[in-house]
Amino acid sequence: MARLREFDENKALDAAILLFSEKGYEATSLSDLTAKMGIQRPSIYAAFGDKKELFERALRKYTQSRTAYIRTRLANHSSVKEAFRAFFNSLVASQYGEGPNCGCFCTNTIVELAPHDEKFEIITREHEMYLAVIFQETIERGIQSGELKEGLNARALAQTFVVHMVGLNVLMKSRPERAFVDNSITSILSLLDAS
Repeated sequence: MARLREFDENKALDAAILLFSEKGYEATSLSDLTAKMGIQRPSIYAAFGDKKELFERALRKYTQSRTAYIRTRLANHSSVKEAFRAFFNSLVASQYGEGPNCGCFCTNTIVELAPHDEKFEIITREHEMYLAVIFQETIERGIQSGELKEGLNARALAQTFVVHMVGLNVLMKSRPERAFVDNSITSILSLLDAS
């Protein structure tokens, strides 16, 4: 008879997400993982596979939950302009708080692993494409409501916002002056007023 797992896989995976977000793949040891996840190595291997498989599971869980969160966040504003302003401002505000500046787990993976690991290149690219679709749908909602001009290229602008978001996530690791970042957000959002 198989033994029941004595830990919550979702909680353990959430702990791995936090650790990988903070330290990255290479700098995270199995000892770090067992301490943070509260389980022993045999349990990690049995539930998640090796470190790379655990990292992939953690990344996939993160991108799925992050995509759902962003979709909901943008949909909860009647104004598309205000939805994007609140979204970009929240990305920035979260990085000026107390505690470690972990940034975005997916963006960190783009920088650390995607350049030399095809699997993570594909996973991170898929996430970028999902976000572009969400952004495009939001922009199209603004065009349909009359808030945004009809001539706006929703697809190109959505992709531009994804590029800006990823770049912003990388930049925020160094905690630049707030005015520097705020000015860039104001500039990128001005594209919503273009025709």
